[in-house]
Amino acid sequence: MEQYRTEEEQVEALGRWWKENGRSTLVAVVVVLGGVFGWQGWQANQLRQQEQASDLYQAMLQAIGTQDEASGSQLVTAPAEQLKSEFGSTSYALFAALQLAALAVNEGKLPDAEAQLRWVLGKAEKGSDIAQVAQLRLARVLAATGATDQALAILAEAEPGAYGASYAAAKGDILLAAGRNDEARDAYSLAVASAAGSGQGLNLSALQQKLQSLTPVPARTLGATENAAPATNDTVDVPEE
Repeated sequence: MEQYRTEEEQVEALGRWWKENGRSTLVAVVVVLGGVFGWQGWQANQLRQQEQASDLYQAMLQAIGTQDEASGSQLVTAPAEQLKSEFGSTSYALFAALQLAALAVNEGKLPDAEAQLRWVLGKAEKGSDIAQVAQLRLARVLAATGATDQALAILAEAEPGAYGASYAAAKGDILLAAGRNDEARDAYSLAVASAAGSGQGLNLSALQQKLQSLTPVPARTLGATENAAPATNDTVDVPEE
């Protein structure tokens, strides 16, 4: 680096450098500061949205606990729909839609339940836990409407991941309702095998009972019949008078 002999030469050199590079340097500084403040502003906005969505979700859960026949599901529907419309990119909105689907099933409004579950699948990340749960529930809803083939197709095409036992159990229930007992037995067998120690919250005892009800009872063997003790005639002849 060139050594300057006097302070005046240094000042002149600095002035020349600023004249040549000052504007671009100033623009770069402004861009960097703008990026930093913009990122911080975006993060703050995301945090506010998460807090607002969390408050709405808590309000919905409280409404679920306090609703009665007089108020119906409106107390639950209002905050849930607000979550979907204003905070649709948050996980709270997805959980809210699952709650609306469950309410619709309880009220016998299966088309509404289907719409909510398909909304979740359109928003959730493919292969995520919430997507797998939504697919499983959608299959059961479709089966309840009589769309058995469509329900089975959803279960067959999905990647159940950790929910393999639940998917197999749902497939067994759908096949059993359709009268396809042999296929239902195979599905229940898979469900029982997958549920053992899986921690999926399935009722293993109920699954085993369903499986046993579809398992033929083996017939008695011929040898067992031949080895049976002959029947004895214990009647006593009474002489005629």
